[in-house]
Amino acid sequence: MNLVDASISRVVVMDQKLPQALPVQRVEVRRITISPNTAVGAHVHNGPVFGSIESGSAIYQQAVDAEEVLLGPGDVFYEPAAERISRFDAQDEGVTFLAYFPLTAGQDATLDPVQD
Repeated sequence: MNLVDASISRVVVMDQKLPQALPVQRVEVRRITISPNTAVGAHVHNGPVFGSIESGSAIYQQAVDAEEVLLGPGDVFYEPAAERISRFDAQDEGVTFLAYFPLTAGQDATLDPVQD
């Protein structure tokens, strides 16, 4: 098989620089489904999270004063470690996405609620 075959398209959809080096030992991938019209609420993660919407849609907002973004199928997103995610709200059809958690040795991915 010729890996430079013209019938193959490779497009970078995100190239996210991390604020610091991370000694990644493994990457946990989760398929997460949120029911229609469900607001996850403000939260933080203990490590960076990368995601890709498979179906449905969600309103995504990092800081309280950041722009709200409507994510749909094929869209990707990044949630920085230890930074407030103000909104990840499923819309009328709900949302299913793949979330990628780069983890260090012995680390488990967490989501911690943040009080408004």
